[in-house]
Amino acid sequence: MLQWNHEEKEFKALGFGEVMLRLSPVGKERISQSETFEKRAGGSELNVVSGISQLGLRTGMITKLPDNEIGKFIKNKIRYSGISDDYIVYDSSPAKRLGVYYSESGAYPRVPAVVYDRANSSFTHFEMSELENRVYGETDIFHVSGITLALSEQIRRETIEIMKQFKSGGAAVSFDVNYRASLWDEDTARETIQMILPFIDILFISEETLKRMFRQKGTLEEIHKNFSGQYLNLKVIFSTMRQATSPTRHTFTSLCYDCVLKKYFGEEPYRDIEVVDRIGSGDAYVAGALFGLLKYGGIEEAVRFGNAMAALKNTIPGDMTACDFHDIIRVIEAHTNGQTSEMVR
Repeated sequence: MLQWNHEEKEFKALGFGEVMLRLSPVGKERISQSETFEKRAGGSELNVVSGISQLGLRTGMITKLPDNEIGKFIKNKIRYSGISDDYIVYDSSPAKRLGVYYSESGAYPRVPAVVYDRANSSFTHFEMSELENRVYGETDIFHVSGITLALSEQIRRETIEIMKQFKSGGAAVSFDVNYRASLWDEDTARETIQMILPFIDILFISEETLKRMFRQKGTLEEIHKNFSGQYLNLKVIFSTMRQATSPTRHTFTSLCYDCVLKKYFGEEPYRDIEVVDRIGSGDAYVAGALFGLLKYGGIEEAVRFGNAMAALKNTIPGDMTACDFHDIIRVIEAHTNGQTSEMVR
């Protein structure tokens, strides 16, 4: 398993990626019809470090925001979540802009929908030179996702070099493949991710991505074992499993492979989750899993916290989890004991 450096670092986890403005129609209205939208902050890496922060560990976010009122809104949301803004870069150029995405809820048989408006955002012009060199030695875990790699060729090059610097600085590199077909094609994604896999320690990847993009065959257990055999640097592989009965009723669990101990970890699914908002639930899983690794140093705790965080996030509007350590412990205990209180009071 991962061994943390005994030297105390400034952060337990740092995330690097784009933070966006999320606009959602009220209730179950459609994007094409709604005249009123709720405004929230969102972004894969932000969701992860936010979740870890709310569970009680110090985190920070590396991103680039426009130096205007909407950038200030995002900065305030980051601070409100307990995340350090020490490494936020501000864009004062005439072309500054914040990426936007529109999110529409689903109701059977209508599935949820997302529309992106993020081309040429300030973050896509992020340059490694805008970071202070001291950051590379200040965290136990550096986390990034495939969404960031997909945004532009420039940000892809910069991200890969930044990942290498954090690895050299002693951080464990966490990577969530998080493939989005609307952002890049499978061939480009596979070639890019194969390039960075040799310096990734903690990998989050779905069974579908393993089978389609990476052309793996067999059961998920066999695929995990074979994949770790190809990339000997991997310490742990996490794969979530979601069964959607309808847009508002899901069953969720995960399987984890400890590549060092060659051992699998999983638990009984959370069944019939009442889904309020599924966006960010995969990021919540990553947050819970990384928290389990950082706090307890074990895979079993990582799986338990990851599953509970994802299950609870599905019931919360917005991208971020908005739940603390005690909320998650209560969910874990109820899931383990099979008993749920009618009300917390």
